[in-house]
Amino acid sequence: MAPKKSQKGQVVVDNVPTEELVIEKGQFREYPLTDLSEPVYNNRTTTTFKERILIAALIFGALTVRAANLETPDSVVFDEVHFGGFAKKYIKQAFFMDVHPPLAKLLFALVAYLGGFKGNFDFKSIGDVFPPDVPYVLMRQLAAFMGVGTVLFSYFTLRASGCKPIVAFFTASLLIIENGFVTLSRYILLDSPLIFFIAGTAYFYIRFEISKAFSLDWFNNLTLASVFLGCALSSKWVGLFTIAWLGIANIFRLWFLVGDLKKSPCSIWKQIFIRVSFLLGIPAAIYIASFYVHFAILKHEGDGAAFMSSAFRLDFDDSTVAKSTFADVGISSVITLKHLNTRGGYLHSHDHLYEGGSNQQQITLYPHLDDNNKWYVELYNETMEPFEFRPITDGTKIRLRHLSTSRRLHSHDIRPAVSEVDWQNEASCYGFEGFEGDPNDDFIVEIIKDKSVPGVAQEQLRAIDTVFALRHAMTGCRLWSHERKLPKWGFEQQEVTCTGQGIEPLAYWYIEQNENIYLPLDAERIGYKPLTFWQKFTEIHKTMWQVNNGLTESHVYESRPLDWILMSRGISYWSQNPNAVYLLGNPFIWYPASFLFISFGIYVAYLILSYQLGYEITFSAQTYTYAYYTTIYLLGWILHYFPFFLMGRQLFFHHYFPALYFAILALGHSFELIYSKNYSKKTIVLGAFGIFGAIALWGFYQRKPIVYGTSWIKEVCESTKWLSGWDYNCGNYPDFNGESAKQGVDFAEAMKIGKDEL
Repeated sequence: MAPKKSQKGQVVVDNVPTEELVIEKGQFREYPLTDLSEPVYNNRTTTTFKERILIAALIFGALTVRAANLETPDSVVFDEVHFGGFAKKYIKQAFFMDVHPPLAKLLFALVAYLGGFKGNFDFKSIGDVFPPDVPYVLMRQLAAFMGVGTVLFSYFTLRASGCKPIVAFFTASLLIIENGFVTLSRYILLDSPLIFFIAGTAYFYIRFEISKAFSLDWFNNLTLASVFLGCALSSKWVGLFTIAWLGIANIFRLWFLVGDLKKSPCSIWKQIFIRVSFLLGIPAAIYIASFYVHFAILKHEGDGAAFMSSAFRLDFDDSTVAKSTFADVGISSVITLKHLNTRGGYLHSHDHLYEGGSNQQQITLYPHLDDNNKWYVELYNETMEPFEFRPITDGTKIRLRHLSTSRRLHSHDIRPAVSEVDWQNEASCYGFEGFEGDPNDDFIVEIIKDKSVPGVAQEQLRAIDTVFALRHAMTGCRLWSHERKLPKWGFEQQEVTCTGQGIEPLAYWYIEQNENIYLPLDAERIGYKPLTFWQKFTEIHKTMWQVNNGLTESHVYESRPLDWILMSRGISYWSQNPNAVYLLGNPFIWYPASFLFISFGIYVAYLILSYQLGYEITFSAQTYTYAYYTTIYLLGWILHYFPFFLMGRQLFFHHYFPALYFAILALGHSFELIYSKNYSKKTIVLGAFGIFGAIALWGFYQRKPIVYGTSWIKEVCESTKWLSGWDYNCGNYPDFNGESAKQGVDFAEAMKIGKDEL
């Protein structure tokens, strides 16, 4: 049935104009207008006194659920180990390495600083009790208040996209009692700030789309959408999915604008330019600024400095990297060799043996400055020291004697203890007192000219400037390393082998420190050039990307994207007998939202089939609004969910929640369609909503103890475990008779996730 038109072209639905579809006749075709009429726009964006009561109720409900008893547990929960620990490092100004951008971490650190935190608590392990001077409740309040903000954004987003106040209120109320969202917004985790910024982006973008083009309101909302988008991106790289969503949503919108014959081509091009400039420029500026602040605060070397290049580390106030060293490398030089193309660090040995292979002394890469990184350079056929400086040129055959243990770098046709493949030989240290070496200690210097600084460094070894490989004279293999780690017997340091195959750049080395007693004191010295901000910015992103992609080891609580939509597994966040915190959703909200794409897909298939069969396809204002915004929000769900299927790294249940937020918005429009289409029976519809809400509230209340970490009854706990993957431990709770079960194991170690996100 085609939409009815008022004299001014406005569709009025039950005298409550929140939905509108105006069709105009053009010369060759009909087309929908893209601008809302003023009454419809005002109804979506202004609030009456009654609506303010609904908003106040949402605020009260969200605060009650999210901010209650934040002091419990009074010990470290889940990834508070990391993000609380990062707050400490900001306060101590000690550099750290994390796979996430810094904004959300900076916010937690700021709150901790304002709360008087001096950085004297390490957040070392799950279950560590907070001392009185750690403002952990204040830090958790930041997450809780952002969770409240997300609820409000959901309400205003649905109102702006055409839902009536009662429908928006009902949907936002479901978000209040969604167990997983509540859990994420009660602890010092990045998820609550991330989802808050994504929710703000969605709201201001929808407000922007319904505003009159080029008006002040239009520019204000576009600016705010861009700011929130920048904040989301600066909190987690999941914000890239939000950028992709906005990109497709803009293309979708522009398709309608092009079809609106009342819009001139000039105005459309102007819109494209402004949209691209704001939605890319402002987020980029915020993202870059967050790293500028990050670098400015972290002035001291911390445990994360080992991930970075020596040139990067040189900028720290207390840098342990030498500012300069002798440039020319020769026989009798004492040197440190650094691997060029991994983060492993320096060629290293120590007085420990391989457990396998030849059982000779280990050779590894070690990221920290250490005396065990120092090597003495000898000519292969001379045991006596020279009496003058002798440079090392391309093709020179040398031996490297480990300064601390006096054993020489060595290789032979024996498989490594870890990488037991035919094309890799073991690299070891071999020798004993009085032993002058053997041919398996001989390595030929091969200067990589196109990687070395032009000039002298391409002809003879120079510290820092010359990149070279070490070819084993007997077997022809090259000294080589990759990201693989040795087991605990090798202190989990990076493996070094000798290979004739493999990725060639992984055989590249350079010399960082060089001392030679035969060089005069005024001999040329060389050092790293200070990095610019942009060079540091580029390097830290390469490192973040490599570390993120390296998170491939299995974990007891990891899951895959298909598990998320089925909610077949949660995550244990904290366990202290008998209570626990366990991340799990509310099934009565989770499944309707997550599987909404099926009902919407059936609806779209019906429309396509009807069209193919020759039936005329017409839309009412209600169905048009439903189809348009459900498409927009399901695109958000798809783009925040399906990219995870392409990832090989560790993934966890909480990665699904940004996608779930969009699914709940889409669910809200399904409620709106039901309500608007059955307005004459609204009492029945509202009653059905009430029953649905009561069931969802029961679902929240049923598993409330694992949200708040409070007491429970064993039999009740067991009754809530509907799926085998819901593996929270009920055995520690008392039974109905008040008898406590045997104390279980401490799951703190099992719950450590590590650096686990995009």
